Formats: sequence, structure tokens, C-alpha cells
Amino acid sequence: MLEIAELLNDLNPEQRKAVLHKDGPAIVLAGAGSGKTTVLTTRVAYLIKEKKLPASSIFLVTFTNKAAAEMQKRVFESTGQRLAFSGTFHSLAAKILRIEAGYGNLEKFGLNANFTIYDSDNQLSVIKNIYKNNGFDSATFKPQVVKAKISSAKNELISPIDFKETASDSLQIFTAKVYKIYEKRLRDENAVDFDDLLSICYRLLMENEAVRKKYQEKFLHVLVDEFQDTNKVQYFLSKILAKNPRLPSSEDNLFAVGDFSQSIYAWRGADYRNLKRLSQDFKNITEYRLERNYRSTQNILDAATSVISNNLSHPVLELWTDQTSEEKLEVYETSSGELEAEKIASIIKEKYSDKLNEIVLLYRTNVQSRTFEEAFMRRKLAYKIVGGTKFYDRSEIKDLLAYLRLCFNKLDSPSRIRAEKNGKRRLAKLDEWLSKTNQATIENPSTCLQGILENTLYLDKYDQKDAEDADRLANIQELFNVASRFDNTLLLLENIALVQDGYLANEKDFEQKENNEITMMSLHSAKGLEFPIVFMVGMEEGLLPHSRAIFESNEIEEERRLCYVGITRAKEKLYFSYARSRFTYGYSSDCMPSRFLAEIDQKLLKMNRSFDSASSHPEREKYFYKKTKTEPTNKKPKQRLVIDDESLEALLNDELDIREFLKK
Repeated sequence: MLEIAELLNDLNPEQRKAVLHKDGPAIVLAGAGSGKTTVLTTRVAYLIKEKKLPASSIFLVTFTNKAAAEMQKRVFESTGQRLAFSGTFHSLAAKILRIEAGYGNLEKFGLNANFTIYDSDNQLSVIKNIYKNNGFDSATFKPQVVKAKISSAKNELISPIDFKETASDSLQIFTAKVYKIYEKRLRDENAVDFDDLLSICYRLLMENEAVRKKYQEKFLHVLVDEFQDTNKVQYFLSKILAKNPRLPSSEDNLFAVGDFSQSIYAWRGADYRNLKRLSQDFKNITEYRLERNYRSTQNILDAATSVISNNLSHPVLELWTDQTSEEKLEVYETSSGELEAEKIASIIKEKYSDKLNEIVLLYRTNVQSRTFEEAFMRRKLAYKIVGGTKFYDRSEIKDLLAYLRLCFNKLDSPSRIRAEKNGKRRLAKLDEWLSKTNQATIENPSTCLQGILENTLYLDKYDQKDAEDADRLANIQELFNVASRFDNTLLLLENIALVQDGYLANEKDFEQKENNEITMMSLHSAKGLEFPIVFMVGMEEGLLPHSRAIFESNEIEEERRLCYVGITRAKEKLYFSYARSRFTYGYSSDCMPSRFLAEIDQKLLKMNRSFDSASSHPEREKYFYKKTKTEPTNKKPKQRLVIDDESLEALLNDELDIREFLKK
């Protein structure tokens, strides 16, 4: 075990000030890579070793089990003591509820000590059963959408009665009906869902004074990590538990650590404004800023700061480091999405074959992985996908491929079994269509896929309003994009089979060392991680920022924070890439570079343009995309407008007349 003096000696002055904070509320604004975990765990060690507080009097909460385990480990290594109350909000709330259930304090909530916790799948199963028992039509309002609405209501502390009173449209009115039945079902089954863990814990503390005082007096210090990711109920729980009745209100010992610029989970209820609310609710709160970065070079940090500084709704930290580097951030522009993937794969093959495990490829949506997966296959580069599934392993893609194979081989038993699981009625409709349609329709990949979707009503399974369903629909659209590049359905199926089997890359020849593989993940999944080499791909309007966010200023700010998080994952080398065109709905569509690239000081960037033809990749020509889909010859060719950033900015600032702009 280290002495507290040794621990403090390893801190920089700003970190040390935060660790040595006296009693009373504190907010630590900790930039990316600034050592916030070190500050939190050293603060706990300081309280235990220097202030002589029992470990049981400290409430330490973070947002992932992995982060909680790391903090527990560091605290034990420095103090020799284990924290009884350290974990995620949900795990700690569950612990309190278990304890209080033993005393009968959950009876008013219809629960006894043996209550069970339903996970997301269990919740959906209960809701689907409610639909079945009540004759509700799942095609009108998807169970997944209703489940999300109920979850959101619970996190906002809205009861079924309150939800019903404020329901203003048909979806809300229907959800209110299901919400009431759902809550009764949970209580009848002595069960809670994940959202209940927080909302019932909050209600218990608010409504039972004896229980509330017990925990307020027990926890002398409440420390909360990633405070920008808290939702309403988590914010209230933090405030309640930090209010020790034995101390003056000015000395509530809440120690909140967070960063406005890394708040990227609004879609699941996180509210970065909770960091601002601390200053309103705790008038004498002390603020500390951790702006020294231990991860990245200064050029990377300058790029990140120049982007995030365009957000006006929250404070922005000025990150700095003593790790100087003159190396610029590289930007690659290619003519198409396929060539973007080929270019990135060739860079990795040429420069980084022996250190693939130092590389991460970051994208805005999981559907973007497909072109890179196949490019890495062709280049014999090992990879893994974190927080997602390989494109051709995704269930909706497997479903449609099974239908496609059955169009040519009715005796394909694995495909028939899979199709039957999607509904025997759907399969019967497919067989009926196949008996009537002509061979030319089946042999054309796009028309065959379209016929399958129209006759099986497969898309009725999904709701565009549901986030998970929207991703699945995007994957189906990507399959159409693949199909549109082939002359023949059998060639499409052959190509996909070769990709799935690893044949294109000859898996035996992969240059694999142990764990020597490229990491691929979405930007949302990258939070909290770091890599020496980062590729941020698809830097285009409509991808990053996402098309759903373009017309809402608050959503654009969230997308900008997402970009900031991506940039600050890089330690040594950062690449951006974008395409001037992408296949959408089977046709090539023009793309604009992301506004976030324009926000970076151009002196930090090295621009590269790569417009290689497909013929420069013989293996690609042999196996992949047999023929590009073209417009009918009687249509006028599309005109393409190439706009340089300086001209566009001048136009938007009224410095350039529109006629001059068009001439340029």
C-alpha cells in the first residue's frame, strides 16, 4: 500500500487541489484524458487514510461495471480496504432495495425480499404478452416503441396515472394503457425492471424518513463519476444521498466529476445540464478544472478544441499537453464509399500491418462497417467489431439472405428453417410469389429483394421510430446497395458466401499475431477508450452530423460532442476520411464533407485526395461488385457540383455574390 503522500506526489497541481478539497460540494470538470479516475480514487484514498473515514461511509458511483471494478481495484491497492457501496447507479440502488426489503420497507411498493429483476428482454416479453392477452395490434404501435416510452417515463419519475393525464396523441394514450397493465404485472410477479431500481429507490428515500436519514447519515461522502451522463432520477438520488442531516446544508459532501463536452447519450435520457444545475442547487460549490491531457498530442487536442468550441450551450475546457508533435492530422477524400474503405485498408496494410491492435476505426452508424469489413478481408487484415455484429451476421441480413437462397433452391433446409422462424405465413406468401413471377425478376438482385419484401411483408417487423429498428432498416438498405452492384442474384449470393467464409482474404494467410487485429466500433461505443491510431471515417453531412440532427441546434451540438469524443480517443495519429459519393437506395448520391472538418484549424490538417479506379484492385474486380448500376440511357446524367470550403464560407457570410459563387 502506498502512503497518501506518495499518491499526492503523482498528481499535477490541479488534480491535487481537487483531491484535497475540504468538506462541502465540489464539481470537477475533467477533460478527456485528464486523469479523472486517478482523481476520484485518490480522493477516496485520501478520505480513508488521511481523514480516517471508514470505507463503508463512502458512496462511489460510476456508469459501467468495468469502470466500477477498476475503481474498486485502485482503492483496494492504495488503502487495503474494499468499498461496500461502489458501483453503478443501478447496482447500488438494487443493493439498497434488497436491504430494505428485508425489513419490509418495500411492501408498500408491492414487493417482498425475493423480488426479481427483469432485464430488457424480460420487459419486452411481458409487454408482448400484454398485447396478446388484450388483443392489441403490434403493427399499430410496436412493443419496442412502447417499452422505450415507459422506460423514459420512469426515468423522468412519471407514474402511469401522470402519464395518462398528460398523454396528447394516440401513441401516448395507448402507452398509458399498457404502462398501467405492465406495472400491475410486475407487482403481481414480485418483479422490478432496471428503471424501477432507480425510481423505487428514489421514492423509498423520499417517502420513508427513517430510511432516508439512515443512508444520509451513513454516507459521509458521495462521489459521482461521469455526472454529465446522469438523468433526472440519478440527479435527485445524488442530491438526496449527499444531504447529511448532521451537517449544515452548505457542507453537503457531493463530489461530482464530469465534462460537458463528453455528453453523448441524450438519446437514452442523459442530460448534461445536470452539471449546470449543481451550481444552482449548491450555491457555495467549489469548481476545479482538469485541463492537462495525458493521452494525446497537442495537434490532436487543438483540433478537438477548435471543433467543440462551436458549441455555445455549455462550458468548454482548453485541453493542453506537454506531448508536442508537428505531425498533422490527415484527411482523405475519395470518390466513393467503396474507395474510401479501400484507401483506409491500403494505408493500414502499408504502414501498420504489425500493429493492428493499436488501431481503431470509428464510424457514426454500425451500417458503415460493411464496406470496411470487406476491404479488410481483401487485404488480409484481421479485425474485430466491438459493440456490434459483423454485417452479414446481423439477423435481418441473415433473414433476407435465407429468402434469397430459397428463390433458387427450395431444398435449402437451413434457409427454410430460418424462414419458418420468421413466420410460416410469410414463407407461404414467398412460395406463392415465386410460383407466379418470372425468372428474370428473380435473377435481378434488386428486384428479387424488393419482391421478397413486398410479398413477405418482412419490413412490418420494424418501426422507423424505434432506434434499434431504424438501425435494422438501415442495414437492409445497405444490403440493397450491395445488391444494386451485381448483375445476377446468384453472383451476389456467391460473393456474400465467400466473404462470410473468409475466402476473399484466405483466412489461413491472415497476418494474425495474438490479438493483432483492428478494432471497429461506433463513436458511441468508444467513450472512455483510447488508441494510438484512430481512423474517423464517413466524415460527411448526413453521417456525422447525422441526417436526423441537421435541423436541430441542440442535436447538432450533441453530434459535435460525439465528434469531439472521437478525436480525443487518439493518442498519436488521427486520420479522417470521407467520400464525395455514396450508394443510397441503389444509386450513387453526392456527399458534402462534414461541417466539423471545416471547424478544425486547417493548419492542423494534411489533405489527401484519392480517386483510384476500381480496376486498380484486380482481386476486388474479380470477386466484388460485378457491375455498377447505371441510370437508364434516356435520362440526363446527373451534374455534380464541387464546392471548396472557402467559397462556401464566403457565400454563407454574404462576402460572395451567388452568381460569382456559381461561376466558381
